[in-house]
Amino acid sequence: MGQAQNLQLQVTVQEAEEANSPGHINATNQSTISQPRTLMQWLRMTIFTLFVLSGQSAAILLGRLYYDKGGKSKWIATLVQVAGFPIIIPYYYISPPEKPTSNSIHRNELSALILALIYVSLGVLQAANSMMYSVGLLHLPVSTFALICASQLTFNAFFSFLINSQKFTPFIINSLVLLTISSALLVFQTNSTNLTGNSNVNYEIGLSCTVGASAGYGLMLSLTELSFHKILRRETFTVILEMIIYQSLIATCATLVGLFASGEWKGLKREMDEFELGKFVYVSTLIWTAIAWQIFNIGAVGLIHEVSSLFSNVISVLGLPVIPVLAVIFFHDKMDGVKAISMVLAIWGFISYFYQHCLDDSESKAEKRDVKEEISMLPLLKEVTDEQDGLKNIYQKVPLSTETNFQNYEH
Repeated sequence: MGQAQNLQLQVTVQEAEEANSPGHINATNQSTISQPRTLMQWLRMTIFTLFVLSGQSAAILLGRLYYDKGGKSKWIATLVQVAGFPIIIPYYYISPPEKPTSNSIHRNELSALILALIYVSLGVLQAANSMMYSVGLLHLPVSTFALICASQLTFNAFFSFLINSQKFTPFIINSLVLLTISSALLVFQTNSTNLTGNSNVNYEIGLSCTVGASAGYGLMLSLTELSFHKILRRETFTVILEMIIYQSLIATCATLVGLFASGEWKGLKREMDEFELGKFVYVSTLIWTAIAWQIFNIGAVGLIHEVSSLFSNVISVLGLPVIPVLAVIFFHDKMDGVKAISMVLAIWGFISYFYQHCLDDSESKAEKRDVKEEISMLPLLKEVTDEQDGLKNIYQKVPLSTETNFQNYEH
């Protein structure tokens, strides 16, 4: 009986030591429930969230302004979505050097071919998505375009389930259902087809391109998360900047090829001259649109790195219901009952997902507290084990008769 208790104590001590080992910590980090976040992590998440919300709203409204005041080039509208990356290059070079870690060593061992494949694939996909977004914004009212874009969360959840092993909870499923219904209401709405002066055919093209772009964007976010966690494996802000710069460079090159191949570049001077607000506002609109999209990209990729692609998309969707309100103010879009219901459903869907995220963080804190309590018991467990070992040694050293008397005395 004493040996069994001694063995059980040794096993308990060993399990507690393993819980405090680096291997166990790494395994815990890979669990479906994220670790409790520090104050700095919450601060970074807040900054990235503001980047996503402000950048997305400004970029979409400026894009609509470009079309409304005489802009016609879909390739230029696409180019400004991806060509703003040079503004972050100076920060990339002045950022402090990284300390060598196992993840950075792994990153350095990656072949140039693998890195090139990652950046080229994501860059081409980004260029294609941006082109479809440009076509959708050309043929749809801003409010309709923004609310249909909320469907990107549903596509992202599907791809996250397949690619990133994202687990669905009742609150996440509720969020996805609400956002899907929110977008579906606008897809099947027919009374706003002529709000932009386009035919029904162009309206349907705009719908198809917007839904297609939302699906592509959801796929791109999931692939970006896969690249961060499974291939690059480096947890610094530098890797975020590298991803944005190289991916945007590829997307810019692909867009420039399309611009010159289509022949739209020949009409840019005339487009600038005929722009209703003048040449200066024309150039300023394009520049600020590019900056706004870049701010959005930094925030979106940063949230992927800090949390997940699905959370990044949820924050993006949160800002979409705000855009119809701004569109009513600045572009006099019609806000009917269907759009109002769609907006309420989108906000409700975001709250549902965010509540699930808070539950996950609270649960992870409780788990960490339990692990700390177990680790704090290590000295006591070791002391009890040592006492048992000492008692066992006494039994082995004394003669049998003395051991019997000692046992009788013990009892």
